[in-house]
Amino acid sequence: MPWCETCDRFYNPNTLNADGTCPTCGRHVSEPTAVAEADEVATPWHFKVLLVAVVGYLGWRLIEGIIWVAEKL
Repeated sequence: MPWCETCDRFYNPNTLNADGTCPTCGRHVSEPTAVAEADEVATPWHFKVLLVAVVGYLGWRLIEGIIWVAEKL
């Protein structure tokens, strides 16, 4: 974990500047890290499963609602 002596603070590598310098004082703290492009980050599998479950649940509730309204008419 990068430590800045001047600021007396630990930094997360993602919070450092792209060249590995401290965002507050500009002192070199760590080697530059490669920042991933937003297009390259994959969606976690469990998010996809959750999304399918939510769509399935809401679809079923919509069908039940339509049946309920049709019975009341």
